[in-house]
Amino acid sequence: QVQLVESGGGSVQAGGSLRLSCAASGRASSKAVYGWFRQTPGKEREFVALIRWHGGSPFYADSVKGRFTISRDNPKNILYLQMNSLKPEDTGVYYCAIASEYERAERAYHTWGQGTQVTVAS
Repeated sequence: QVQLVESGGGSVQAGGSLRLSCAASGRASSKAVYGWFRQTPGKEREFVALIRWHGGSPFYADSVKGRFTISRDNPKNILYLQMNSLKPEDTGVYYCAIASEYERAERAYHTWGQGTQVTVAS
C-alpha cells in the first residue's frame, strides 16, 4: 500500500512561487498516474495537474496552465508541483493522489495524501 506525504506549502505574496513535494512510500503500479488537486473551504476538490509515473505528457487544468509544472523524480519516488506567478485564487489545501488510469476525475484516485496548505496574499 503506497502512502503519500505532501510538503512545501506556505504563505506567499501574489506573483510568488512555491514548490510542493509529494513523497511516496512503496511502489505504485507501473501504470500509475499521479495527480495534484486543491480544495478551498466550501468548494469541491478541484483537479490541478496529472502525470504518468513512467513517462508521457502531463496534463493541466486550464486555470494553472503555463504557471504550474508537474514533474517526478522516479528514483526518489517524489512528485513535485512547481507553482509560479501565484494568484490569490490559487489558495487552498493541495493534495497529491494516485489513480490507475489517465483521468482527471477525483473519483478515479484511490490513494491520497493529507494535504498541504497554500495561501496566496494579494
